[in-house]
Amino acid sequence: MAKSSTTLDWCIVRIGEDHNWWVDEVSDPIRWDVDGLSIVDPRQVDHLIELVEPLRDYGFDQDIMETAFIAFRIERDLGDGRIRLKRFKDSFFESDEKLFILADIIDEENGPYADLLDHITLCRVKMLNDLFGFKAKLTVDEVEEELREEQNASFIEGKAIHTFEELTGILDYVPAGWDTDEDVAEKSSADETAEDDLPELDEEEEERLKNDESLKWDEDEGEEDEDAEDNESAEDEDDVDEDEDEPDDGGRPKRRSRGKR
Repeated sequence: MAKSSTTLDWCIVRIGEDHNWWVDEVSDPIRWDVDGLSIVDPRQVDHLIELVEPLRDYGFDQDIMETAFIAFRIERDLGDGRIRLKRFKDSFFESDEKLFILADIIDEENGPYADLLDHITLCRVKMLNDLFGFKAKLTVDEVEEELREEQNASFIEGKAIHTFEELTGILDYVPAGWDTDEDVAEKSSADETAEDDLPELDEEEEERLKNDESLKWDEDEGEEDEDAEDNESAEDEDDVDEDEDEPDDGGRPKRRSRGKR
């Protein structure tokens, strides 16, 4: 059977409210339904290429991915967030041009894009089983079932699933409670960046800040108040003791009056 995408020479795409690109018109409207048809933009293409790179050690086949997409280059800007794209027949992995890629979904069940989804899911599962010490090996069926539940939730809400989101859902998949080395590295990098943003103080400035009364916590002030009250109480007791030792005219100890003098 001839490749289903051979007649697709151009398409017109628009930027959606979700900041993703969606197809408005195609050169083959008979075989292609543009209702909810998404297309991957150049920035997203670069990101997908980065995500599949680690999978090469686990059997990733670049040809399967290239066969699953139809590449387009920008022909002209139509204004109002719409662009006309022209078919690009070379490898989008090797090209330096800013390219859009459209998933070949003419045959959604057995076509090249369906093959790609199966392929990258298998590669991702192999990688996760290699990275983590699961008590029981992770299976493709488990991953597909979890991802399918998320997709069904989107369908129920009436949301169209963008191709980029579908692919990254697989390529970024990690079982709940586990982190990949990349996730840990990103968290550590973020923490280090936050620490690096703190200004460095010389010894003189640090000492000045320590002695700055306006920077003390309320509980420190509370401790100082308690110390002051304790000192006053001790002084009062000393005064009482001294007064009790002083006899009055009748030979009895004289107490300090608490009234006004």
